[in-house]
Amino acid sequence: MRTIMLAAAASLALAAAPDRAAAQTMLAAVKAKGYVQCGVNTGLAGFSQPDSRGQWKGIDVDLCRAVAAAVFGDASKVRFTPLTAQQRFTALQSGEVDVLSRNTTWTATRDSSLGLNFAGVIYYDGQGFMVPRKLGVKSAKQLNGATVCVQPGTTTELNLADYFRANGMTFKPVVIEKLEEVLNAYFAGRCDVYTTDVSGLVAVRASRAPNPADHVILPEVISKEPLGPVVRHGDDQWFDIVKWTLFALLEAEELGLSSKTIEQNASSANPSIQRFVGATGDIGKMLGLDNRWAFNVVRLVGNYGEIFDANLKPLGFDRGINNLWTNGGLMYAPPIR
Repeated sequence: MRTIMLAAAASLALAAAPDRAAAQTMLAAVKAKGYVQCGVNTGLAGFSQPDSRGQWKGIDVDLCRAVAAAVFGDASKVRFTPLTAQQRFTALQSGEVDVLSRNTTWTATRDSSLGLNFAGVIYYDGQGFMVPRKLGVKSAKQLNGATVCVQPGTTTELNLADYFRANGMTFKPVVIEKLEEVLNAYFAGRCDVYTTDVSGLVAVRASRAPNPADHVILPEVISKEPLGPVVRHGDDQWFDIVKWTLFALLEAEELGLSSKTIEQNASSANPSIQRFVGATGDIGKMLGLDNRWAFNVVRLVGNYGEIFDANLKPLGFDRGINNLWTNGGLMYAPPIR
């Protein structure tokens, strides 16, 4: 019996070995290649989209730049892989990307059955509906029988079916994978309604509609969509790095540290600031990073408020529930200590 038990234990140890090895080598692998490979949206204004010069911009892009700043002390050491909704999880699972930062909703199924870890929430959202103003629709409850444009492989598609079923309504889906094509279909009048996260509706109306005033976002928000960065299971150190980089963006705003002020405030006597900039404690070393990792994140990328204002505010976004908890919002970082 003892021999059987020892053999079983050995088998378990061997089975766990690849996970341990992966946990030990992920950060090393990223450092060896010299950049973070980040999966992003193919093009969603305010979140991840290339500008006229081909430079990626957006709140999800800045999260990736922040991870690069934490790891390398250089926010430019990141490369971007544009992914559709259906491609994103396979790309992360296969190792094509090191982190997925692509307006992706944290759900129980994704967190438990896909071999993934969500590293927190960068934007609290919910699903909504946009319709042409000329239809005269004031409420989602008036959409019975509507034709609805939606992307496959998303919580949006599932929530849409749930909402119409729960309200005794029917709809005709127009399911198109690529964002560019689904938007073309909506603006060409192939469907009565476009549904996605409200953030996506605001971004699309502001950046893609020929005349934004011709389109109305209906008042109903039909779901919870906490959006955040994702990494693979099996590498706790890498998971910690991405998670605490996101928290550093939030903590910096709460401490009043910005890209413009962090250098002059680094000598502050505030113990929380001293820990944050790496003057005291060993948080960086615990993560496998330079002790000035958080200092570099804010110096090179900014705090959460700066990122929000630079990418989302120009499109008409309001902070709302994405305010810090001290301002009535949901954004809250655990103590960096």
